[in-house]
Amino acid sequence: MLHIEPVTLETDHLILRPMSLDDVPGFAQAAKDGALWEKKTTTVPQPDAFGPYVQKALELQSVGLALPFTTVVREGQQIVGSTRYMNIDAANHRVEIGTTWIARSWQRSFVNTHAKYLMLRHAFEVLGCNAVELRTHTKNDQSRAAIERLGAKLDGILRRHMIMPDGHIRDTVVYSIVSDEWPAVKARLEERMARDAARSA
Repeated sequence: MLHIEPVTLETDHLILRPMSLDDVPGFAQAAKDGALWEKKTTTVPQPDAFGPYVQKALELQSVGLALPFTTVVREGQQIVGSTRYMNIDAANHRVEIGTTWIARSWQRSFVNTHAKYLMLRHAFEVLGCNAVELRTHTKNDQSRAAIERLGAKLDGILRRHMIMPDGHIRDTVVYSIVSDEWPAVKARLEERMARDAARSA
């Protein structure tokens, strides 16, 4: 059985720390960066709705179904988004990384690479997961490209899977990385992180 507890994960540039109600103002500010609630392929609350959003995430955590993180850029301690382990299947040693959103100014930066590295490393090397799942809207080309760059394999498409806030029905594309694939994925991520660091030096 997986034993998942709140934990802080860190690189030199990024911190993933346990979500708390104290993060509500920071989330609201981050969501305003790009008006993320208007994007049809993701589900980000409007700025005044983060209280219930965080409360629901913490309720799921309390029953072992999720472990939500606040995404913080180390320089300036700026909250730039959120991510979580979800759909935790402790008996089969599987988790999904999802409900991920990043303020627009920090998209296509180091943030997503470092966050995925931290979460995948913890899942495979500390929790002992057999597989980590990643899902997104079939029409979210940016998210799909990012997942595929990780080296995740396509499992399939869940048709007519979710009703989105605007009422349209989402088909969900499902990817996964299994434990045997993690060493190659890890090496690729570490190479990318080193390359990015060299460019910014």
